[in-house]
Amino acid sequence: MIMRLIEELGPWNWWILGLVLLGLEILVPSTFFLWFAISAVLVGTLAFFTDFGWQANLAIFMVLSLASLLVGRKFMAGQDTTSGDPNLNVRGSRYVGRQFVLADPIEHGDGRLSIDDTIWRLTGPDLPAGTQVKITSVQGAKLVVEAANVD
Repeated sequence: MIMRLIEELGPWNWWILGLVLLGLEILVPSTFFLWFAISAVLVGTLAFFTDFGWQANLAIFMVLSLASLLVGRKFMAGQDTTSGDPNLNVRGSRYVGRQFVLADPIEHGDGRLSIDDTIWRLTGPDLPAGTQVKITSVQGAKLVVEAANVD
């Protein structure tokens, strides 16, 4: 029954295989099945214009699969995978180098600073309120500050 269906569908088998592989590509988080799907569609297209046996079509599929897999891997390796915002999950690092005015003093090396909608804990030298500070680094959840050189 299955062999009769395969014989009746002819070149459409390769197109169906290509669509099934594209469906797997959607379900599996990788780009592995994509290259096999492309190869299956190409073999199906070739099968419409030629009268090769299933053995020749299978051999062509294997060669095209290997070639498209290698070309695809090379293509994907050349893609830039850096994110648009490398400091997205390191919020404090966004403020390094920026200057702010202290609303509260830094006493005994600890203080607080309100930036946007967040109150940050500070560490640095003792400074009075109203001093302009520059954020130099981040230590865990604390911002490290120093007095800014006001010109």
